[in-house]
Amino acid sequence: MRQLSRFYPIFDSSEWIERLVPLGIKLVQLRMKDCTEAHLREEIQKAKAVCDQHGCALVINDYWQLAIELGCEWIHLGQEDLDTADIEEIKQAGLKIGISTHDEAELARACQLSPDYIALGPVYPTILKKMKWHQQGLERVTEWKEKLDRIPLVAIGGMSVERAKGAFDAGADIVAAVTDITLHADPEARIKAWLQVSADESDEVSA
Repeated sequence: MRQLSRFYPIFDSSEWIERLVPLGIKLVQLRMKDCTEAHLREEIQKAKAVCDQHGCALVINDYWQLAIELGCEWIHLGQEDLDTADIEEIKQAGLKIGISTHDEAELARACQLSPDYIALGPVYPTILKKMKWHQQGLERVTEWKEKLDRIPLVAIGGMSVERAKGAFDAGADIVAAVTDITLHADPEARIKAWLQVSADESDEVSA
């Protein structure tokens, strides 16, 4: 059983990973959209090299075939990704799986697949992408955690250093952040603040 960091940043390029993972990040997602396969392959290889060097778990969003081919350990799938992904092939390849959820039906679908974590979002309003779901709120985090039993729960959407403790207190095992870091005037300082607030909750969760 692998131990996962409670802090889970998500970046859209290997440049961010090369820049910030060396500061102490131990769990990170590479989330890229609308790229050529050649570019994706190059980006995954660069990100994986950095993460391997620094003992960081790298999660690839969506592109499970490339993740398998390039020897990655983790894949994250949205609900639309589940429509086409071969879950059996992913698991046979030894990859761990994280799944996004936003409502009860999606939670039930995700749980049937025995994922290694389930993400709930958006906890707060997010500017990352347009979504049909309004903010879930911390009460939903608590509700989800009670239903998940031992499956780690990731809180995502509008998360910030200042909001992290509330999410942890509500039951989130892991908190994911995107724009709180990439749009910050000093991303390095923000990473250090995130590492501190997550360490205050204890460093790791089993998955």
